[in-house]
Amino acid sequence: MFAILSAGLAPSFALLSYFYLKDKVTEPISLIIRTFLTGAILVFPIMFIQYVLTSEDITNNYFIQSFFFIAFFEEFFKWFIFVFTIYYHDEFDDHYDGIVYGVSISLGFASVENILYLITNGIEYAFMRAFFPVSSHALFGVIMGYYFGKAKLTPHHTNFNRFLAFFIPFVLHGIYNYILLSIGQNWIYILSPFMVLLWFMALRRVKSANQFV
Repeated sequence: MFAILSAGLAPSFALLSYFYLKDKVTEPISLIIRTFLTGAILVFPIMFIQYVLTSEDITNNYFIQSFFFIAFFEEFFKWFIFVFTIYYHDEFDDHYDGIVYGVSISLGFASVENILYLITNGIEYAFMRAFFPVSSHALFGVIMGYYFGKAKLTPHHTNFNRFLAFFIPFVLHGIYNYILLSIGQNWIYILSPFMVLLWFMALRRVKSANQFV
């Protein structure tokens, strides 16, 4: 069990440390822990909703499953938690802060999801999941947090940027899952370049947020 917990948490801690240390003025560790744990708790209500939708056998359409059963609920709840716990917090006073907190919430969610998957399917999947599901959640969090930062710290297009903080991660997450569900055993050949694109998008936003004045 210790090995599974270690393998499940290690990629999240590594990614969170990477994005945290790129912040010019680091955020309080206590707040990072709080947002991480809040994201972790999100797994359980979302899993329940997804279980109900799946057990009711509403549809076998991969597009609907990818974008609405998975991406919509996961990204909406992460977006909602960000607004509820961080957006109006006094510590959220820099554009890059949005990225730190977005990544923290997303990786809290990804950690629990990853641990549950490894318990069910085996620790041999840990390496693959570190590069794909866990990393993708972190990158969705970067993009979400970037637009929350723009919404809070620029005087124009506030509502539109808050909308983009949900919409862009939702679309990217939907595409990610659609590739997994629809391609079959060859998913890695399509998903690998998609992950490269996600990293490119995320790192551009990291650079932009750190240059924001």
